[in-house]
Amino acid sequence: QVHVVESGGGLVQAGNSLRLSCTVSGSIFSINAMGWYRQAPGNERELVAFIFSGGVTNYADSVKGRFTISRDNAKDSVDLQMNSLKPDDTGVYYCRASGSEWDYWGQGTQVTVSS
Repeated sequence: QVHVVESGGGLVQAGNSLRLSCTVSGSIFSINAMGWYRQAPGNERELVAFIFSGGVTNYADSVKGRFTISRDNAKDSVDLQMNSLKPDDTGVYYCRASGSEWDYWGQGTQVTVSS
């Protein structure tokens, strides 16, 4: 059984910061990539950022320069530091962990940015 658990969501005013955390536990062999996705009401789920085990990262254009993804391979965890938040960043944020032959998602954590 594999568990992917997110934490750190909440309600903030525009311009402020939040930090999301995600931890993977259970019977996994090796995590290749970990990432954050978000889904706003009425929209499809979209990539926010991901990071490979070697440290290579990729960000959506809309968050570049504001968000930073980091990973602790020893703890099978990934964080997302979100600065200068905007109302458009509002949504449910999901953590994803991927191996060579498997893929798990968390339940999501709500982030709401008020103007």
